[in-house]
Amino acid sequence: MTDTSAATVPPVKTLPDAQTVTAVRHWTDALFSFRVSRPQSLRFKSGQFVMIGLMGDNGKPLLRAYSIASPAWDEELEFYSIKVPDGPLTSKLQHIQPGDEIILRPKPVGTLVHDALLPGKRVWFLATGTGIAPFASLMREPETYEKFDEVVMMHTCRTVAELEYGRELVESLKDDPLIGEMVGDKLKYYPTATREPFHHTGRITENLRSGKVFEDLGLTPMSPETDRAMVCGSLAFNKDVMEVLESFGLHEGANSEPREYVVEKAFVGDGV
Repeated sequence: MTDTSAATVPPVKTLPDAQTVTAVRHWTDALFSFRVSRPQSLRFKSGQFVMIGLMGDNGKPLLRAYSIASPAWDEELEFYSIKVPDGPLTSKLQHIQPGDEIILRPKPVGTLVHDALLPGKRVWFLATGTGIAPFASLMREPETYEKFDEVVMMHTCRTVAELEYGRELVESLKDDPLIGEMVGDKLKYYPTATREPFHHTGRITENLRSGKVFEDLGLTPMSPETDRAMVCGSLAFNKDVMEVLESFGLHEGANSEPREYVVEKAFVGDGV
């Protein structure tokens, strides 16, 4: 009787702004994704991020910015993370299990939102590693396909295994009951590996500068009249890609001043 009644009583939340982990999946030794309950009051735009974390050893919340990988319409929240063995947060976060709690500050922010871009015909999502997380949200967002005729997802990782999260997500979109028909043939996926043989190799910057991605996908080169872009990766990657986009005539925008491209500067990188 005790076990039965205990199962019907909601668990007592022991963390501030606590949400419950509902699923965890480890993609490689260094990458994992997890889903958590969504606060009823949380409203966000696909592409935004929130602060999540756990209690630190000093008894204070240890928080980092994480892009929400699930779309705004999802009933749960999904996150995609690296594992840093000695990282203050991910050394603990990588061991979470369904039923555990995490801290989630319900104040979404971020620049990778449609409102920060001028209207255009084609949008480029440019990401390295776990920087694909906000685009995992935007690729599942109906507004993406309402606003653009073509959506190009360029994702670069060191190894082929590290591309699996994005590949599986893209593959699932065509059968998605909500947006499958909207996606149709609008989405072009261009994954590349930099340290292993793969059908596409090289860095995003290299493939844009050389024109190889345009040739491989049968696309016209970027133009400020038609193309928009969103960027999410390391600080060095962001800087390099910004230079390439500027060379095509695109200019950086923000929520308050929409332009041709935007960059997320709160990416969770090494040492988290």
